[in-house]
Amino acid sequence: MFPYEQLRRRPDVEAPNLFASDAADRLLADTAGDAVLRPGLAVIGDAYGALTLAAAARGARDVRVHQDPLTGERALDQNAVALATALDLPATGIYTHHPLDESLVRGATTVLLRLPRSLEALAEIAALIAEHARPDVQVFAGGMLKHMSVAMNGVLAEVFGAVQVSLARQKARVLTATEPHPAAATVLDRWPERAFDDASGLWVCAHGAAFAGASVDIGTRFLLSVLPQAVPEARTAIDLGCGTGLLASALATARPGLSVIGTDQSAAAVASARATAAANHVADRVSVVRDDGLGSQPSASADLIVLNPPFHIGGAVHTGIAHRMFADAARVLRPGGELWSVWNSHLGYRPALERTVGPTRQIARNPKFTVTASRAP
Repeated sequence: MFPYEQLRRRPDVEAPNLFASDAADRLLADTAGDAVLRPGLAVIGDAYGALTLAAAARGARDVRVHQDPLTGERALDQNAVALATALDLPATGIYTHHPLDESLVRGATTVLLRLPRSLEALAEIAALIAEHARPDVQVFAGGMLKHMSVAMNGVLAEVFGAVQVSLARQKARVLTATEPHPAAATVLDRWPERAFDDASGLWVCAHGAAFAGASVDIGTRFLLSVLPQAVPEARTAIDLGCGTGLLASALATARPGLSVIGTDQSAAAVASARATAAANHVADRVSVVRDDGLGSQPSASADLIVLNPPFHIGGAVHTGIAHRMFADAARVLRPGGELWSVWNSHLGYRPALERTVGPTRQIARNPKFTVTASRAP
């Protein structure tokens, strides 16, 4: 039996209420069975390596894997090394990382998919598989019941002729999709979606898995309203956790002399932010990188960092990611540089910002959000 309990989440946040695998991973592996041994296995949305490594332990090789978060890729790599001896795995040839594009699913015969929460993300993935996988492909798509909806069946049915629903087990379920209709996959042209935001005067572009899609979430909109006040003399700025990159594009559009970096660990966010910058004609001054926080950025290199931190990790409310982002900002800010953050007021981040970054003042507050500026000493 595969040792799911030995998997770790590192370098992602680890805590007693956060787990590296769940019942949906186990049910997916059991439902797919020996189908993972067919040449042409693709794994999509594997959180920390449970699906990939369980298939490898069964004998699967040359597995193509796509994980949207960079931390997921790194966790899979570390778990593969940690479990190699116990699972008697070879040093090479087990899996390769791929972007969410044709290379991931070209000629695939079996796909293991952890269902994303976003129907848009599922639609983009399903269309990609239907367009490029083999006609006899089997897609095993699983998740926890609390994160699934009947609408997911309909999304799969748009590009697959048959969708079967498993019985539930330990509050998890698997949808099995077959008979792809490549002609229907022309919906791939939808992504990235593009919408014009009247309030900011900017275009927003979004792939299916990008947070808030091609709209502007209310926290970002509140930060946008005060952004002109943020370090007017700044020459370098970073949009940390940039999502679709609207803040980065807003800064570059309003300040022609500013060099802006957008950084996010989500592959979908990075692709979306690049498209947003291009749509707003600032791609020459907005560089977007996929990174775990600010890991690749030099210390004391930015005058201004803007941040709308997440407060969920998967389905759990957890502030660990925000605190890591604060620490990254403290390292990367130049002396006198500022971190401008917007956060849900009930989270009370100000003491942590004071402690981690430096003196913090309130810029704006409404019934839901607070915007603060923290100055590096």
